[in-house]
Amino acid sequence: MDRPKIVVVGSSNTDLIVRADRIPRPGETVLGGTFHVASGGKGANQAVAAARLGGTVTLVARLGTDEFGERALAGLKAEGVDVSRIRRDPKAASGVALILVNREGENSIAVASGVNARLSPADVRGASAEIASARAVLLQLETPLPTVRTAARLAAANDVLVVLNPAPARPLDAVLLRLVDVLTPNETEAEFLTGIAVRSRRDMAEAARRLRQRGPKAVLITLGAKGVFVSAEGTEVWLPAFAVKAVDTTAAGDVFNGALAVALADGQTLLEAARFANGAAALSVTKLGAQPSAPARREVELFLKSAARRGGI
Repeated sequence: MDRPKIVVVGSSNTDLIVRADRIPRPGETVLGGTFHVASGGKGANQAVAAARLGGTVTLVARLGTDEFGERALAGLKAEGVDVSRIRRDPKAASGVALILVNREGENSIAVASGVNARLSPADVRGASAEIASARAVLLQLETPLPTVRTAARLAAANDVLVVLNPAPARPLDAVLLRLVDVLTPNETEAEFLTGIAVRSRRDMAEAARRLRQRGPKAVLITLGAKGVFVSAEGTEVWLPAFAVKAVDTTAAGDVFNGALAVALADGQTLLEAARFANGAAALSVTKLGAQPSAPARREVELFLKSAARRGGI
């Protein structure tokens, strides 16, 4: 199989995870169960997911020179991610995320960005050759906007597909949005960007149309357990999620985006890619942790075939 080249520009964190019956209210202490340490960060999560799902992946990021940075770098290398464009930065700590997961698999997350906040346009320009030869560039918003904008501009200038996952939600300018081919907000992010509370199919369609009017050629609103709404020229389709028992929803969106980028770079249609990404995200929530939950391509293909035989999507 030809492995499409993907460049991911973004964050890397170490996730410190506690499982508990429920997420505590402000001022409340809840006795938790197991404690787990896993590699995370939206950029690194998406890079690992894309690599496991068949992409040849380069990650542009920063890591500290601390123990968390060493662990993250070793993990990325083990996954086959090209780490030659990761800069070790002694001036700040590696990113850390504190994650609480309840018995339904829902989570609450706080992030200390550390060196992720120092990823610069110069770091991206250093990867110009990799971006120019890629089939897709995948971006998120856990790093500075000028850095994200630089990556999108370089990709667009070389006719490379730009996928932007606008998470966490931040205001986005028209310059950046006009450089984006595929925008992938979740319900909360879509509401933040449009002011439309996404509760019905009509809301999904209107929010997606408003976002497309600002530049992106396609908008995919991810809906968690409800699936994904796909909007592009001549296409407005809601794809329901696959039914699975959720253990941990952490990084399901990242797996979705990594899978989507690989599928699109592989030449799949938008709807085919969205279904593939839907399947990958469904499998990811059946496992604990961010990067550990990303499935292999063969797992997703078998899952989708099984779902088709059962009369699923």
